[in-house]
Amino acid sequence: MAPIGEKDERMGSTLADDDENESQTLWATILGEVQSSSATNLPSTKSVLVLGDNESGKTTLVARLQGVEEPRKGSGLEYYYIDVKDDYRDDQTHAGVWVLDGDPSHTGLLKFAITEENFENILVLLVASMANPWSIMESLNKWASYLREHIDRLKLKPEERREYEDSLVRFFQEYTEPDENSSGSQVPSHRRDVNPLHPTASTTEEDKVLLPLGEDTLSQNLGIPIVVVITKSDAISTLEKQHDFKEEHFDFIQQHIRKFCLHFGASLVYTSVKEEKNCDLLYKYLVHRIYGFPFSSPAYVVEKDCVFVPAGWDNDKKISILYENLNTMKADDCYEDVITKPITRKPVQRDAEVVAEDEQVFLMKQQSILNKQPAPAGDSPARQPAGAPPRTTPPRTQATTNTVTPVSSSPKKRLMEAGKGTPTSEGMLANFFNSLLNKSTAKTPGATKAGDLSGGRRINLHAAMEQESDRNVLSVRRPVMQKSRDKAAVSREAAAELERLQKSKKLTSEAKPNGPDSAAS
Repeated sequence: MAPIGEKDERMGSTLADDDENESQTLWATILGEVQSSSATNLPSTKSVLVLGDNESGKTTLVARLQGVEEPRKGSGLEYYYIDVKDDYRDDQTHAGVWVLDGDPSHTGLLKFAITEENFENILVLLVASMANPWSIMESLNKWASYLREHIDRLKLKPEERREYEDSLVRFFQEYTEPDENSSGSQVPSHRRDVNPLHPTASTTEEDKVLLPLGEDTLSQNLGIPIVVVITKSDAISTLEKQHDFKEEHFDFIQQHIRKFCLHFGASLVYTSVKEEKNCDLLYKYLVHRIYGFPFSSPAYVVEKDCVFVPAGWDNDKKISILYENLNTMKADDCYEDVITKPITRKPVQRDAEVVAEDEQVFLMKQQSILNKQPAPAGDSPARQPAGAPPRTTPPRTQATTNTVTPVSSSPKKRLMEAGKGTPTSEGMLANFFNSLLNKSTAKTPGATKAGDLSGGRRINLHAAMEQESDRNVLSVRRPVMQKSRDKAAVSREAAAELERLQKSKKLTSEAKPNGPDSAAS
């Protein structure tokens, strides 16, 4: 029998061990609860990469997924985020969105969007526009090739890449039609997986038989989930009206796109932000694929402007149903040969052409205008009397070409023509020249002979005529295109006219019987 002191000591050590075990169990329980709760939280490392040509609607689509009315367009590689909320667990997070510029020169920026570290947490959207159906297949193939080239450059381990590819194959093989009657409130099965984008092999259903995939299914397996989005599906009505597209054209387009999606294991969604078609469906499908949210919408291929084909649903047999509507074309025809780009001739903005009028027609018009003008006044071109109001001369018509108006042959004839129309024009001319003679006589009082007087008068008259010609005293209405005046000709003609007037005046004075000469005799 053990001593009483030893027994008490043994019981105390046992109680201490029990207390320590209880405390460790309590801490383990708390840590387990924290760990389990943190495991159910939405991860913040998920992201989406959007690829497509310019003007394909990438920015507008992302803005619609964000709930933003006015999209902000940048350049290069843009970054946005989409709010994701889990109503079932009262949790929320942000999904990053990378949008690459449509210029192929920016493909080098893919190294910032897809890396070895985030490869398992990214989903790719390939965007093409129904507004340009003739370039859909070219755009999809081009961006798929850029994506493949970038993935091949990544330093992924061969076993890791193979596992990513196998996960997409399993996703296809395990696809089941969603139950339309389900409310979608139950916890989805994929939430048990660490990463719904790359589900792991199931360990509980070992006896489940997975059917093999078709020959063309996932023939271009990149190991990354892809969703093909055809934007601007509202342009189908415009294509029918303006480009005479028929039902078979849209079936031909759809079967080509679905074959492309089958090769890459991609989903297909037709959207229209303008008409609010399939935008909410696309958002729900993205959070279903990325976070494992419940999703109950089945495939829909009836309406040509709101097609939805989830990954794993389609196969060659379902696509062949579209062949029945192809009457004027075959399913194997080249896409670019059937869906051709229309030739649109844009109006060239040119300046208005100035057509020169025929020269003779122009001159005839000018002559008719001149003929319609009022005839010139019959007053003498001589100097007006002192105190008389100034005369106004009608403006001369400027012309740029030779006129066809007849021109007088000499200044003498022009003076005669200017004097026509008034009975006193001859007398006024005589008075004008007499006034000039009187002025010259007053300046030369010593001249007594007729010959000297005539010579002096002629010289002084010549100088006076030149001065008056310079001052435009003898201005008459000239033709439109007369540019210069022959002063010498005017002087000679004026001198000859003066001599004629003197002779006529002398003869008149000698013929009078009561003249001053007869009185002296």
